[in-house]
Amino acid sequence: MRHIPFVLLLLVAAPLSGCLAILNPINDGDCVILDAGRESDGVLRILTYDIAAFSDEMLATFTEQTGYEVEMIRADDSGGILEQLLQTQKAQQADLAIGLDNTYLQTALNFCLLQPHEVSQQGISQTALEPYDGPYALPFDRGDVCLNYDESRVDGTNLTAPISLWNLTEPAWEGLTAFPSPVTSSPGRAFMSATVDYFENDEDETTDAFDWWKAMADNGAIFTTGWTEAYEIHYSGGYGAWVEGHLGDAAMTVSYCHSPGVEAFYSENWTKSTSLTLERSTFHQVEYAGVINGGTEVQAANAFIEYLLSEEVNRNMPENNLMQSVLVNAVWPETNGYAYHTDVPTMNADISNQRIAEEMEDWLTEWNAATQ
Repeated sequence: MRHIPFVLLLLVAAPLSGCLAILNPINDGDCVILDAGRESDGVLRILTYDIAAFSDEMLATFTEQTGYEVEMIRADDSGGILEQLLQTQKAQQADLAIGLDNTYLQTALNFCLLQPHEVSQQGISQTALEPYDGPYALPFDRGDVCLNYDESRVDGTNLTAPISLWNLTEPAWEGLTAFPSPVTSSPGRAFMSATVDYFENDEDETTDAFDWWKAMADNGAIFTTGWTEAYEIHYSGGYGAWVEGHLGDAAMTVSYCHSPGVEAFYSENWTKSTSLTLERSTFHQVEYAGVINGGTEVQAANAFIEYLLSEEVNRNMPENNLMQSVLVNAVWPETNGYAYHTDVPTMNADISNQRIAEEMEDWLTEWNAATQ
């Protein structure tokens, strides 16, 4: 068994939000495949974040099957992956990017940061391919971002489950919601994108998403830098109750529609958390793997994507990565109520990757103005 080294990448540059305003996309047609950014040494370098599915055992199996050694370069999250790709565009040090989601992918495509892969998409579900079905990236996991709430508090007496997002601006909900920032959190970014579509399609044509966000801020909503702080520290309905520093002051937060299923899976079919699936308030998040334009070990990168999409790896995404497989006929496990406590949205937000890429900077500016 070959040794698989891990490299922790510390990103010291300014946050991604705002930096795109001073850059110009170079993709006005077909992207030019760049020369390799480094000399080949036979080691596949993967730029990703801390994805749970990438265990030592999983990576070692890939090495045994293919002969390619693997080195992981860690970013903080999807935004960190994009930021690193932009910073090293002229001399890429990694070969494969794994973890860009559909709120970041189009920007990577606009800047020609990826090159065409050589992996068949046969066996991937149309649901997973819907946000992007092109030659530069393939989906490897997916899940629906939505609001979660604590049923022991939202019990119909003390608090009633909202039938509109506007209900959350009412006095009864003051100080009881926690939101990860869309500036620094991919679930937060996905949920904010959903609110744009939600309020564009509600009955009130005089208000928009950012009027709602301002009303939420005025109603004492808690804003955090990331999902972990919102869910583990502030949310009262999840496993955070066993985490040091837990406050439990929020009865509702942003997570995934299958998060209650995950809670049950690890708690022997018990959870007090459930999802709010108001039409257009949920966002179908898909995460992608793509060969980096300017990467060196291109053959190895394609081999890893193929491995990531194999039956032996991808079917086990719900247990190993707490996200859904992208393969056809994917199901949530029945074990310990995983599937039973997982909610399915009736209608996700309908907002294209292209629009997200074009308008995200403006949305983030408006969100910051509304919540500060």
